[in-house]
Amino acid sequence: MAVCNVCFRHCHIEDGGLGFCGARTCSDGKVTAANYGRLTSLALDPIEKKPLSRFMPGSMILSAGSYGCNLRCPFCQNYSISWSDEAFALSGKTEYISPERLAAAAVSLRGRGNIGVAFTYNEPLIGYEYILDTAKLVHDAGMVNVLVTNGTAELSILEEIGPYIDAMNIDLKGFTERYYCDILGGDFGMVKEFITEAVKLCHVELTTLIIPGENDSENEMRELTAWVAGLTDKDGTVTGKDVPLHISRFFPRFHMTDRPATDVRRVYKLADVARSELKYVYTGNC
Repeated sequence: MAVCNVCFRHCHIEDGGLGFCGARTCSDGKVTAANYGRLTSLALDPIEKKPLSRFMPGSMILSAGSYGCNLRCPFCQNYSISWSDEAFALSGKTEYISPERLAAAAVSLRGRGNIGVAFTYNEPLIGYEYILDTAKLVHDAGMVNVLVTNGTAELSILEEIGPYIDAMNIDLKGFTERYYCDILGGDFGMVKEFITEAVKLCHVELTTLIIPGENDSENEMRELTAWVAGLTDKDGTVTGKDVPLHISRFFPRFHMTDRPATDVRRVYKLADVARSELKYVYTGNC
């Protein structure tokens, strides 16, 4: 048995067993990534789809995903590779693509506008070792690395991969402890700490999905954006007002079909509220 130190759960994993995320295992008393190089998704996407609106706009990026997640968002749009029964059955049924092969694929797509690799779709940080190994090769090839994450990871993981990541989109799913704990099964404090340090390392954009009756109040949006506006760069200068925020519309799916899609007018109203603090606010799925 060994303790996994990727996120707040600190799972105690038996040899041959799996952690809560379904993607970390234990072998000879050492925790490793069971999903290392096991890809479920590979696609050449517009950079804006990550979403990143102020990082190399108009570019394409090779997007790679594996399986597993350390949260339990009931509305997950990628549930088939995150934490559904299908996701838990994926181990051994995926294609192994080595870091060298993925980096080479990124290079081969330069002619189609590709700028690098995005680690996305499931929660990439639960397999951070693969990110680290691949990202180094991508940088060696003169290309960029993008991380799309829920930000639920220890700062030691961020410190390890940070030098090789050029941009991140981080979910800031709401701004209350209740929402993160009761609805998502997450850790609000860990996400805030992760974002606080990430903005000192690379270009960061944030995404908030608006769930009717959960995180859709104007007061919560004011609190969220006031906090973002106060973020500082590595020199201690307050630069949070320049952090782009994507406010996205919810559609019922997976385990959350008990409410309608978010009213478009509510999304636009919350975007207006956010603009009182932040320079760059975008609406999505409207």
